[in-house]
Amino acid sequence: MNAPNVITLGRLVLVPITIWLIVVHEPAAAFWVFAAAALSDGIDGFIAKRFDQVSELGRFLDPLADKVLLVSVFIALGQQGYLPSWLVILVVSRDILIVGAFLLSFTIGLPFSRTPSLLGKTNTTGQLILAGVVLGRVGLGWPVDGVEILLIYGVAATTVMSGGIYLVQWAKTTGRAEDLR
Repeated sequence: MNAPNVITLGRLVLVPITIWLIVVHEPAAAFWVFAAAALSDGIDGFIAKRFDQVSELGRFLDPLADKVLLVSVFIALGQQGYLPSWLVILVVSRDILIVGAFLLSFTIGLPFSRTPSLLGKTNTTGQLILAGVVLGRVGLGWPVDGVEILLIYGVAATTVMSGGIYLVQWAKTTGRAEDLR
């Protein structure tokens, strides 16, 4: 197993620790563990590309680790009342849609390979920043009210738009594959 995949697995290990710290009302510690997990997302990708260590496992593992981290943290932050429920539902629903579309395509034997769009990457980055800002506000006392509101609505917008783009791409790809059968 190469170094980027080990780093990605480390990110997955940090998820339950982060969630536990949020739930037991240790948001300062949760901030630092979450920050390490979020930074690992950039580090594993950099190493994989820079040192030609991109692997098939990494192509699946990295986005899975991102989704597990963000969905889990958003649910925990929403459950604690730190994020609005409507945003948590929106973020979780989009990721269920993406994973469901992939699993459906895989199950019925339709190829669907998708390179993340710039908007999808922007959405993931926005979600990471928003979760970090919320944990920073709650755990470290950061005065971020205006910034947090902008991030909430920015994440909501990019979540809807990137989810819509993903759904259209999936429908086009699976429709073409079906036409070839």
